[in-house]
Amino acid sequence: MATPPGGLEFCVFPTAIGHCALVWREPGVVVGSALPHGSPQSTRAAVARWYPEARESTPGADVAAVVAQVADLLETGTGDLSGVDLDLAAVPAFDRRVYEVVRDIPAGATLTYGDVAARLGAPGAAQAVGQALGRNPFPPIVPCHRVLAAGRQVGGFSARGGRRTKLRMLEAEGVHLEHPTLFDV
Repeated sequence: MATPPGGLEFCVFPTAIGHCALVWREPGVVVGSALPHGSPQSTRAAVARWYPEARESTPGADVAAVVAQVADLLETGTGDLSGVDLDLAAVPAFDRRVYEVVRDIPAGATLTYGDVAARLGAPGAAQAVGQALGRNPFPPIVPCHRVLAAGRQVGGFSARGGRRTKLRMLEAEGVHLEHPTLFDV
């Protein structure tokens, strides 16, 4: 059965950090994405909670290219997802502005929550930036993992695995915040 125009579709796909998901509507506009939730079934269940009308399907070439870019980013730390077409209609205006700034952070670079707030012309809004990133419906396309707490501290991360997942994503991009100890070697 074909998806009606504007209908939502999704796919779950393997990456170096686990099974991620991408939700889209034609013509290849990404409506949401998900980092791993522990298993392919758990990721599917999360998508079903967030987008109950979406049906699982095989992506066309445009969405398949985004899937490949996400998988490549999470494996090699390379790739530029800044050109992916996102549906921001349901995103509040402040969050949209935050996501625009964060999408401009290249792989291998970081900003702090305060840096993002300053770029928005809203110094002192670091906490609001953190809250907006905690609601990010497009990880890692909107690379919230590249935003750190003051002093280049990891800060929070709402994805499964929390700080460990954030560190793993950053390390794939060549950003090393914590140095291994004798017990890590």
